[in-house]
Amino acid sequence: MADTGNRTLRLLSLMQSRRHWAGGELADRLGVSLRTLRRDVDRLRELGYPVEARPGLDGGYRLAPGALPPLVLDDDEAVALTVGLQAAAQTAVAGMAESSVRALAKVVQVLPARLRRRADALRAVTTTAAWSGGETVDPAALVTVAQACRDTERLRFGYTPAGGDPGDRLVEPFRLIALGRRWYLVAYDLDRGAWRTFRVDRLTGPGSTGARFAPRPLPGGDAEAFVREGVGVRSSTVAVEVRVEADADEVRRSIGQWMTVEPDGPGRCTVRTVSDDLTWPAFAIGRLDAEFTVVAPPGLRELVGAWGERFGRAAARSTPPS
Repeated sequence: MADTGNRTLRLLSLMQSRRHWAGGELADRLGVSLRTLRRDVDRLRELGYPVEARPGLDGGYRLAPGALPPLVLDDDEAVALTVGLQAAAQTAVAGMAESSVRALAKVVQVLPARLRRRADALRAVTTTAAWSGGETVDPAALVTVAQACRDTERLRFGYTPAGGDPGDRLVEPFRLIALGRRWYLVAYDLDRGAWRTFRVDRLTGPGSTGARFAPRPLPGGDAEAFVREGVGVRSSTVAVEVRVEADADEVRRSIGQWMTVEPDGPGRCTVRTVSDDLTWPAFAIGRLDAEFTVVAPPGLRELVGAWGERFGRAAARSTPPS
């Protein structure tokens, strides 16, 4: 039974590594007969994996598109996935950071210690370009906080508020929120007996105490609205669309980590994003050194026009070098 289980996992790993496998080649890689291979494929189907078979000389097997099955990763793939998620957790792409942290919390939980050490070592010597408008957050801290939120375990950390003295906090974590290129923790502060919003980049040494708690109802029930009210961030967001007269690959290399870039003909592309602050999209587009047209929103068009007039006046007043 153990050999059968190991072979089934090996079969799944092979099928995930290639879109299509010839039956004979797959049987040879597993060291089994075609008859045994068919039984192993049937076992995968019983486990819920959508395996398609094609008869004939060019026939074989493939995993069909559908519901995402559990993935089988080798050591190198697991390390690469962990490091990639750590980097993505600090991206400014809308929705990407929160999804990355949720996935990272799941991966780290099952990652063997030897692979975790490899991932940490690789991250330590890798530099990820961060958006200048936000503070860098340690992905390990994000994972610790995310897991404490998920497992309803009390969390202890050092915290330095704006303009205040550092101190220790013991909280019941509720939710992590990515807002305005910053991470916030919504939690019930046990020492102060009240709900609080904490900026994660100001946390030091977060660690779970192992003590479980029954979740309290958050006032209003909306964690994002709670953060917005606490930090004074506007609740409205706008869709930004700009047509840039430059090659899509070139633009993607420059700002693709913050915006969606789609080709729109030779030497032209369309850039899209969603933001609650038009200043940083204007800056990102302006740094491309390419002609562009603002499609939406009107507010961005007005902002770019105002910047252009101000820059023009500054250029006219500037004194050339003697």
